[in-house]
Order: sequence, then C-alpha cells, then structure tokens
Amino acid sequence: MHKARLEAFSDGVIAIIITIMVLELKAPLGHHFSDLDEVIPVLLSYVLSFIYLGIYWNNHHHLFQAAKKVNGAILWANLHLLFWLSLIPFVTDWMGINDFAARPVALYGIVLLFAAIAYFILVQALIASHGKNSTLAIAIGNDFKGKISVVLYIFGILLTYLNPFCGCFFYILVAIMWLVPDRRIEKVLTSD
Repeated sequence: MHKARLEAFSDGVIAIIITIMVLELKAPLGHHFSDLDEVIPVLLSYVLSFIYLGIYWNNHHHLFQAAKKVNGAILWANLHLLFWLSLIPFVTDWMGINDFAARPVALYGIVLLFAAIAYFILVQALIASHGKNSTLAIAIGNDFKGKISVVLYIFGILLTYLNPFCGCFFYILVAIMWLVPDRRIEKVLTSD
C-alpha cells in the first residue's frame, strides 16, 4: 500500500485535534488584562499541548519520509497513536480548568506516556515492514530519545502526587528534548 493516504489522514486528525483544543479556550469576561488571570492555567496547558501535537506531527512527517510503504499493521499502529493524541484535548482541558491539580496532571502524563508508547510501536511496525537494514531502521538506531522519554514520563506521573508542578517539569523537559526536530532521519536520507 502507498503511504500517502495514511499521511493525509494523520495530518487531518492532528489538525482537528488542535482545532478542538483551541475551541475549548474561553475568553474571560472583562476587558482588563487582569481578567486573563483566571484563564492562565488553561492557556498554559493549551500551549504545552499545542507544542506536543506539533512535535508529534513533525516527527510523524519525518518518520514517513523514510517509509516506502505501509501495511495493515502500520495502519493499526498509526491509528493507535492517533487515539492517544485524540485524548490530549480532554486531558488538557481537565488539567487547565483544575489549576494543575494532581490527578488531572497525572492523567495528562499517562496520555503522553501512552502516546509515546504508541509512537514506539508505530516505529517498530515500520522497521518490521522495511527491514532491519533499511534506511528507516538505520536512522532510528537505538532510539535513545524515545526510550528516555518514557522513563521521564513515568517519573513525572509518579512525582505529580508529591507536587503536580514536578510532574509538569518532566513533561516540559521531554517537550524541550523533542522541540528540535529529530534530525536522524534527515541525516540518513540526505546521505543516500
């Protein structure tokens, strides 16, 4: 199967997820800048989630640049990733409207953790389809960033119950780590 439909579908789903998130933002009553104080937690959670969705969209794009074809396993793995990403608006809203309380922050981290695991599964399905010596497999390598991200999410989730902002610190740390697009695939593709 050709990969174009999967890429277009994924791009559309991520665009819809971002649209849903922005539609959840409600302007406060009042015309003073101080009226924004009550929505700052919602805005901060939106910014973090927007960054995460941008990171996933960017890395998904790079991943499929190296892919030559897709099969049923890849389609399902991609749908699995999109499922977890589709929960981001819900947990973003819950975390923001509850001023970063422990349980919403923990659930936010759990969704991020399962999205990372789903991305890992997608990468493994692509490597299985393309072969261990494929450009994609070489570009991914041992995927240290992906593995350390999972560990940091787990730390963040656990620390949330001590202090929700400690959990958020780890989620932000992972986002910073991935903010610069993963250049492994670009490097391998340009050297071919």
